[in-house]
Amino acid sequence: MTRDSITGVSGVSVGHYTDDKSATGCTVVFCRGGAVGGVDVRGSAPGTRETDLLRPTTLVSEVHAVLLSGGSAFGLDAAGGVVRFLEEQGVGLEFGGSRIPIVPAAILFDLGLVTDKVRPGPDQGFTACMNASDGPVGEGSVGAGTGATVAKLLGMKHAVKGGIGTASLDLGKGLVVGAIVAVNALGGVYDIDSRTLVAGPRLEDGTAMEDSVALMTSEGFAPDRSTPVSNTTIGVVATNARLSKEHANKIASVAQDGIALAVRPAHTMRDGDTMFALATGILDGPADIDRICAASALCVARAIVRGVRQAYGLGGVPAVKELAHGAV
Repeated sequence: MTRDSITGVSGVSVGHYTDDKSATGCTVVFCRGGAVGGVDVRGSAPGTRETDLLRPTTLVSEVHAVLLSGGSAFGLDAAGGVVRFLEEQGVGLEFGGSRIPIVPAAILFDLGLVTDKVRPGPDQGFTACMNASDGPVGEGSVGAGTGATVAKLLGMKHAVKGGIGTASLDLGKGLVVGAIVAVNALGGVYDIDSRTLVAGPRLEDGTAMEDSVALMTSEGFAPDRSTPVSNTTIGVVATNARLSKEHANKIASVAQDGIALAVRPAHTMRDGDTMFALATGILDGPADIDRICAASALCVARAIVRGVRQAYGLGGVPAVKELAHGAV
């Protein structure tokens, strides 16, 4: 039976580094045998590394890992530790007599939930690599989701704890699609399976939650700008199918639909939503791109919900499982 996580995709492993004292961390998604990669950046405030390499018109198509990190732009430094780890393992693209690991990365803003002085760096990225396995994946307030928060339309005092989650689908005949997503969104979170609100801005009683879209579109609504709020949902979709670079980019693009299904509103001017796609190519035979795209969006939406439901409170921001709310 396929594990219900991205590690259910053969050739993929995941490792976390978690600092819950400082409310930050990072997550590495490995495909040491190499995978065809794609990317889609949909938010208006992204922080990324080596995404240009994944465009269909560029030379390199082989990816060895993707890093998801907290720490805002500072957290991109953690990718250096992943590169160092892979180099020591002899993993990388042969070029000019050298072996160069290809490690795209994306970050989310978690500075100030507890502190803005501690961010993941190369050592923390290396530690995440050391923790990697193809077994069950930790979810909630771990890795890149440690300091994540959601439902911040009314400011941080009304926010709910975000996190990182994962999900997968077995499409039959050996074809598997999986996703892992760290959700740190301005918007609220919905469960598309039960059609219920999972997380929204908390009202003054501290437990009841608002629908973010209904709130935002109500007459006379004014967002709370008294405290800076930064956001971003970042993640990876993987499949064991054999895909072209163009198709990998298409899947990354459609994976953003999964964010829009679960995060409402999504892709705002204050979000940096970025999705990567990896195709390990272990499964022989032609791939049905439309089925993989549909499964990718669904896995992303379910991973987002799981990340929020599995989170625990940090920095004074409660998690949904700690609130007396019927949607939990």
